[in-house]
Amino acid sequence: MATLISCGPGFVAKTLGLLSSRSLARCTCVCAAVRGISFSTSSGGPPKRPLTGYLRYAVQQRPAVAKQYPDVRIVEITKKIAQEWRLLSPEQKKPYQEAALAAREVYKEEMTKFKEQLSPAQAAALKEEKRQKMARRRAIRKKRELTMLGKPKRPRSAFNIFMSEHFQEATGESMQAKMKNLLEDWSKLHTSQKEVYMQLAEDDKIRYKNEMKSWEEHMVEMGREDLIRNRKKKTKPKKSVKAKGNKTNTKVVSESKGTETPASSPGTGKSASRAKKAEE
Repeated sequence: MATLISCGPGFVAKTLGLLSSRSLARCTCVCAAVRGISFSTSSGGPPKRPLTGYLRYAVQQRPAVAKQYPDVRIVEITKKIAQEWRLLSPEQKKPYQEAALAAREVYKEEMTKFKEQLSPAQAAALKEEKRQKMARRRAIRKKRELTMLGKPKRPRSAFNIFMSEHFQEATGESMQAKMKNLLEDWSKLHTSQKEVYMQLAEDDKIRYKNEMKSWEEHMVEMGREDLIRNRKKKTKPKKSVKAKGNKTNTKVVSESKGTETPASSPGTGKSASRAKKAEE
């Protein structure tokens, strides 16, 4: 349960349906891997995951807390609900947790029935979608861990530095429009003007290199060699394959008759001399 609470207010806000347009866009990208494959089943789609005990409590308490604090942002309201949940006794949490367990069992049964009516292609697509979700979660956890460990930020390019300096004054209603206009302004800059930002980018590369060196040394001291870049892998020495020499037959021209005879190996020297005496 503590893990659910530690997920933060952002997770709860999404669960409560308070998704921004950008969050919705990210959610729609989840099904990109299974685009073109229709889950046309009797149930109409995979069953939704049930809410946990804490999320059930949060959904129930949100209207009352929002009414009590009308001028407070949703993030702060979520924090207050999370704090109230922590202060509840096990007996007070029990009804929500029992309801969550019951819903979980129903979800398992519905998911089993749903999977049974899937075609092999649909089952493979659902498995691939789940794999991609897990990969994204691992990437997010990895990035969060590196941030907590103080990993230096990557160096910025010359255009990124230019964009950060002029973004506020850029024209355009949306972020995409501003970036497009900044890109056009960047292309119109004179080479001498760009050199200033290019030099700043080179300085930032040196900063990143020095900071990464210190950070990686610190990671080695902490026993986190797995975070070091370009780790030297132990490569097994390649076995030298000796090419088997093929016996080649060379021709020797006989001085007496001018005929060509194949050269004999050392083991056949006696037979060759006998043949020569017979010719004489």
